[in-house]
Amino acid sequence: MSYYRWQNDDLILQLHLQPKAKTDDFCGLHGESLKVRIKAPPVDGKANAYLTKFMAKAFGVSKSKVVIESGELSREKRVRIISPVKIPEGLSKELAIQEAD
Repeated sequence: MSYYRWQNDDLILQLHLQPKAKTDDFCGLHGESLKVRIKAPPVDGKANAYLTKFMAKAFGVSKSKVVIESGELSREKRVRIISPVKIPEGLSKELAIQEAD
């Protein structure tokens, strides 16, 4: 099982979210998920909104092309990136490590 899969042109990621972090970044694997740190607190949907904005910027798409498919109220989330324009450098390194295994 991998933390990502392609479905046609869409990238689906299994994420483990760490809210209230000092920085926003992709920081490796957490079990079967990609760990993502974000600055936003996990209250009133702020973390989900911030995650959507962070992922949109990272993948070069509009916020409407980032869909949280499951895990709205959990740290474990499945996120769909609709037709990503780019793959973030930190994530592309992870993908290369995963594919080599």
